[in-house]
Amino acid sequence: MATRRTKLKAVVELKLLEMTPVDLEGPVRRSSRHPLAPKRLQYSPETAPNQKRRKTTTTHNEQNSQNDSKEVGTSDQEGSAGGYGALSSYELERLENIRQNQAFLSSINLFKATEELKQLTRPKPSQRGLMRSQAAVKEALPSRKSLRLQNKEADTLTLPPEPRGMLIMQESLKKPPGPLPMDPVNMEEGSKLPSQLLELCSESSTEERKMELGLKEYRSALKNMRITEDRVAKVVKDRIFSAAFHPCTSSLLMATGDKLGKVGLWKLGGDWGDDGVLLFEPHTRPVACMAFSRAQPTQLLSLSYDGSLRCTDVEKAVFDDVYDIEDGLKTFDFMSHDCLTLVVGNWFGEVAIVDRRTPGNTHESLHSLDPKTLRCVSVHPLQKQYFAVAESKVVNIYDSRYLNKTKSQEVSQLHGHSLSISSAYFSPRTGNRVLTTCMDNHIRIYDTSAVSTKSPLLTSIRHNMHTGRWLTKLSAVWDPKKEDCFVVGSMSHPRMVQVFHESGELQHSFIDGENLSTVQSVTAFHPTRNAFLGGNASGRLHVFSD
Repeated sequence: MATRRTKLKAVVELKLLEMTPVDLEGPVRRSSRHPLAPKRLQYSPETAPNQKRRKTTTTHNEQNSQNDSKEVGTSDQEGSAGGYGALSSYELERLENIRQNQAFLSSINLFKATEELKQLTRPKPSQRGLMRSQAAVKEALPSRKSLRLQNKEADTLTLPPEPRGMLIMQESLKKPPGPLPMDPVNMEEGSKLPSQLLELCSESSTEERKMELGLKEYRSALKNMRITEDRVAKVVKDRIFSAAFHPCTSSLLMATGDKLGKVGLWKLGGDWGDDGVLLFEPHTRPVACMAFSRAQPTQLLSLSYDGSLRCTDVEKAVFDDVYDIEDGLKTFDFMSHDCLTLVVGNWFGEVAIVDRRTPGNTHESLHSLDPKTLRCVSVHPLQKQYFAVAESKVVNIYDSRYLNKTKSQEVSQLHGHSLSISSAYFSPRTGNRVLTTCMDNHIRIYDTSAVSTKSPLLTSIRHNMHTGRWLTKLSAVWDPKKEDCFVVGSMSHPRMVQVFHESGELQHSFIDGENLSTVQSVTAFHPTRNAFLGGNASGRLHVFSD
């Protein structure tokens, strides 16, 4: 039945195609019960839409003959007038308008500008740094074939024993304890560290800071800072979690840690490694925190989620063990001016006091603070016994002289946060302010000039903190050269990095459409020079300097 119905349909369609327009428009027999509705004719452009038309009583054949005679007349007139064939005066006028518009657009070169805009694409990421070495090391691996295609029998495999817990898996991923050699993975095996690196790191840090600039001069200094193509480089292979400036002033030397436990050193304009980049593997999980020692500039301390805190000693060319637990380290800060005593926090709400002069890699004391989580610790710059801790939804300030193993009493509390707190930092010179970043889309500044039971809230700035799971969380950090200004990344378009005053007033936005096109989650200012860095999720550092 279906085949016969298809054939009949094809025959009917063929008959309809063979019929002429006259046959199609011929008289059709219809029932008197359902008469044919009167045919509505479109009026010409010369006829006004609101003009009433007279009803005609002509038959269908007479109407067709009248239409044919009208079409012949108009075609003769239009053919003699415009040469476009059977076109009405309205269509002739429309074509003339199109021609005039195209002539005008051509006179102002709009078509050429449109083609140039089409050719413009999103700026490509910088090819400086590790990108070049990765492209050169690519290997042509043989194509994989199944055992069935190779006419081989499958081997009988036995399942490994079930692990006793996640701890065994994490321990197998950790680096062996003890000092590790500083062997750059992006250089030939057996290569030594460049001698210029030791000279640069040994440079005496000039702590003689200039007089603090006023806001007007400070804004002018920020506007003079620029970024160029050679100030962007891929320093690590994966997402950046932490970064820091070396305090030397003759050149810009930066360190950064990524998600895979890599640590990269980059000298701007350097000729060693890959465009001045040296890559190391002291850890196996995200490098959450790092800082150069202010007393020993050849030492860089880095902390990882894998439970290891190591000291990169450029003079000895090793990664020394400082502190080690099973897993879960999150943050640290120096508790003494010689940078030998540390306070270290982990994911389990505990802080450890670590003295680097004590043999071994254990703590002096361990204290439980928040049973839920702990995300950041910051030591007071002058009164080193005080340190701020970003806990679940509150920032507490503790006195290290009165800590207990459990239920330590805080000295002051900073309330007002409704969601988890990403970071909390004392102001760099006096410690009279605490800067907090919270996932409730607010940056807050508290007055801690007098460490009392409750520190008042000074300013609350609304800022989008929702970066998603593939970006490092934003954290506002102070400018070491300015007591009352801080920098933070932004999710806004175009991509930018913003500098605020503690009053909430925006001082400057670092924007560059060609060299800054990604979110800069990790930010830091140079301690003495007018320089700033931002790190993104692809392992690239972006440097603005004067």
